[in-house]
Amino acid sequence: MSSRFPDDTELDAIASQVRSLPRLGGVEMESLLEAAQRVPSGPATARLIEQQLGLVLDAVLARRGQGVDLMDLYQEGSVAATVAVEEYAGRGGAAPGLRAYVIRVVDSHLDDVIKREAAHRLADAMLIQQLKLLEAAEVALRHRLEREPTTLELAAALEWTPETVEVVSAALHQARDAYDAEIVEYLDDADGGGTNDI
Repeated sequence: MSSRFPDDTELDAIASQVRSLPRLGGVEMESLLEAAQRVPSGPATARLIEQQLGLVLDAVLARRGQGVDLMDLYQEGSVAATVAVEEYAGRGGAAPGLRAYVIRVVDSHLDDVIKREAAHRLADAMLIQQLKLLEAAEVALRHRLEREPTTLELAAALEWTPETVEVVSAALHQARDAYDAEIVEYLDDADGGGTNDI
């Protein structure tokens, strides 16, 4: 049987569970809100949160294909729904307004998550581009000067500030160290294997 959510099949089980929850009537919701206000961490609050998971699922599926894993979005949305329910119950909100309040909080939070992820991806892409430029400048200046270029020389060649050169250079050296460490680990494994064969 094929998944209804091919981009994240874990949501199948969650969707099945969420959709199977019985809907509560207005009187029962009001009673739960009153109980949650008296005992914020009690079973009434947990049941109210459970009732909002369908809204979270709908909000997540509406944001499919926006660069964030659906399960990650679902977890973020669940946290937002929890906070929304606790806040709404804590201030004595009426049952008819809970749904709209939770939708507003979850939508706002998920949109912020997506924006942050997009900003992180852009920052990563820009850093990679800067790493490539710095590495090319180092090679060119080293060839021309026949020595290691200074930070000021690199800054002048790239039209960057010396501070930017230092930050990007630190990231470049860290990346090189990580790469070198992987090579050493591979060679160690290869040496170990060779010894056992003798």
